[in-house]
Amino acid sequence: MAGNNGNGDLAFTAELFKAADKLRGNLEPSEYKHVALGLIFLKYISDAFEAQRAKLAADEYADPEDPEEYLAESVFWVPKEARWTFLQGNAKRPEIGKLIDEAMEAIEKAPSNEGLKGVLPKNYARPTLNKTMLGELIDLFSNIGMHDSTDKAKDLLGRVYEYFLSGFAGSEGKRGGEFFTPRSVVRTLVEMLEPYKGRVYDPCCGSGGMFVQSEKFIEEHGGRRHDIAVYGQEINHTTWRLAKMNLAVQGIDADIRWNNEGSFHRDELPDLKADFILANPPFNVSDWGGERLADDQRWRYGTPPKGNANFGWLQHILHHLAPRGTAGVVLANGSMSSQQSGEGDIRKAMVEADVVDCMVALPGQLFFSTQISACLWILARDKSANGHRDRRGEILFIDARKLGFMVDRVRKEFRADDIEKIAGAYHRWRAKDHASPYADVPGFCKAATLAKIREQGHVLTPGRYVGAADVEDDGVSFVERFETLREQLYTQFSDGRVLEERIGQVLGKVGSDG
Repeated sequence: MAGNNGNGDLAFTAELFKAADKLRGNLEPSEYKHVALGLIFLKYISDAFEAQRAKLAADEYADPEDPEEYLAESVFWVPKEARWTFLQGNAKRPEIGKLIDEAMEAIEKAPSNEGLKGVLPKNYARPTLNKTMLGELIDLFSNIGMHDSTDKAKDLLGRVYEYFLSGFAGSEGKRGGEFFTPRSVVRTLVEMLEPYKGRVYDPCCGSGGMFVQSEKFIEEHGGRRHDIAVYGQEINHTTWRLAKMNLAVQGIDADIRWNNEGSFHRDELPDLKADFILANPPFNVSDWGGERLADDQRWRYGTPPKGNANFGWLQHILHHLAPRGTAGVVLANGSMSSQQSGEGDIRKAMVEADVVDCMVALPGQLFFSTQISACLWILARDKSANGHRDRRGEILFIDARKLGFMVDRVRKEFRADDIEKIAGAYHRWRAKDHASPYADVPGFCKAATLAKIREQGHVLTPGRYVGAADVEDDGVSFVERFETLREQLYTQFSDGRVLEERIGQVLGKVGSDG
């Protein structure tokens, strides 16, 4: 979670998470997450309110008690009973849970806080929640940004919220992946797409990480965050609430919609055409209700199979792309090679329509929620120019499986130079003029023509295009080698089940020989 304030803030947030986690006791991470994140949110909006109040108090023409004065500066109005100083002063009282719930309700009811209605957690008074723990959490969070300037304190609180989201995703394992995409994956997409200006959309936005990293990218490159407009949709109401709080803490004005039917069945933004789409849909969803959408206008390249939503997501995203828009989508590796249930035909149609710009194979163990290996699909509506060179009839393949480092026994992350290596290759390849012209790198990246891709049966697995690296030990695990081999074999069989049976027969024979 590095940022402009350096490693000191990273160490602070890591220690803060450890300290908060100790207070959790026997409470499940999935439950405790809302307790802790709700309090961080309260601290943030209270600090922002007090800073704006001090400014208004110093202005003889302003009224510090007028909520409209705060709305004009995109600061939430915080009633007296919801201010952090009040809660901190009452942190040791047995009724602190009830006071926090009343604070949340008062904030939501304030006429100027329309965007927070139904968002904040309000069950701190429940008997099962340890009130001593609540008071200690309030004391712990009271130290965030206490001795910093107002702007730095707000920035630090935003990064604390994001770090806690990541920490809870790790604690929850598979369930954690439902609301949080690992930062290095998001960062890779953002660095590749460079969303400087325009409309940014995520049809399955989770806790809003794609938007947060997009805004950080703009700030780090000297742009203005108001140059982008943010749109999203999320099917899980609890996750939508996390996103709304996350974006508020980050100071991001976003139009994030929720309904329990989801983007496929009740598209909240049917007319949106986005300049940039960044998405990490749930992998290989089988019960997505595709049978009810057989003739949908979004299925321009073929009707997705009822048993897998992957090509539904890709086509939903292409449907929402502006004429010159680009998209980055995280999907399971199978999407690059599957021939089952018509998926191969849809992929072929997309390749022949020249909407696929780049494919990136990711290393395993990047995700909290699954050990399934994943890839990035970079889609482009118009490859003829769009500020870059004419790339029609070409796709860039990047094999990034050897990149990254283990942050613990089970999970891997990208370093900054890993992300730069991936994004740099893509930028050089699509650039009109570049100080360092693009060149294929054996074992890492290859620009392949449409003719070559046809020879490969429209399979888009980078490993079969980039060739072998000039090293003896490529560091690829047996599992990854086996998966790549299986993907290569799939194209030689019209029916994937025949292949699976053949593999089973061979493995059975090996077992009986042993």
